[in-house]
Amino acid sequence: MSDPVLSLTNAQLSLSGNAGRIDILKGIDLGVKAGETLALVGPSGSGKSSLLMLMGGLERATGGTVQALGHNLGTMNEDALARFRRAHMGIVFQSFHLIPTMTALENVATPMELAGARDAFERAEAALADVGLGERIHHYAAQMSGGEQQRVALARAFVTRPQILLADGPTGNLDANNGAAIMDKLMALRDAHGATLVLVTHDAALAARCDRVVNLRDGMVDAA
Repeated sequence: MSDPVLSLTNAQLSLSGNAGRIDILKGIDLGVKAGETLALVGPSGSGKSSLLMLMGGLERATGGTVQALGHNLGTMNEDALARFRRAHMGIVFQSFHLIPTMTALENVATPMELAGARDAFERAEAALADVGLGERIHHYAAQMSGGEQQRVALARAFVTRPQILLADGPTGNLDANNGAAIMDKLMALRDAHGATLVLVTHDAALAARCDRVVNLRDGMVDAA
C-alpha cells in the first residue's frame, strides 16, 4: 500500500490566552490517500478548520506530527512552508481572499508569477475559462457575484495543478444553486487533475459526494 499523501499522528493544537490554555485539537490520527476526497464534518467549534490549517501548514501543531507528501511540516520554517504550499497545494477559503485591486486574471496569475512561471497569464486565462469565467478575466472582485468570486478562487487554487487541494467551507457563503455549481466544478477539476481533496463542510449532501467522511467533535475524531 502506498504511503498517505497526508498523515497526522497524535496531532494536537493548543492556544494560550488570558483565559488560560485552550485545547483545540486533542490527538488526531488520520491518513489521506492519493486521489482521495475527504470531508471533515462536525458542529461549529469542533476543530474542522483548525485541522485543515494543520494539513496546510498554516497552523503549527503543538504536539504530534503532520506530514504532507512525506515532509514533516513541523520541521519547516515559514519560508519553506510557503514554497512547499506554492509547489504542492491549492487552498480555497470560504471568504475567497481575492486581492480587490487586481483583476480576476491578475489574482490567478500572481502565485505563478511569484514562482517565476513565464506563462503565468496564459495559464491563468485558461484556468478562468475552465471555471466558466473566460469573459470576466478583466473584472475586479467588486464587479463579480459571490459565485463568480469563488470560481476565481478555485481557478487560483487549481492553476498550479497541486497534488493536494484544501477547501474550507467552499460553498458556505453561497446560495444553494451557486453552492451546487461550485461543488460540481470542484469535483470536475479534482477529477481532471487527480488531486487529493480535503474539504470542511456543514452540508451533508456535499459531504456525501466525497469518498470518505470524518466527523470531529470537541477536537477529536468522533468514532460514533
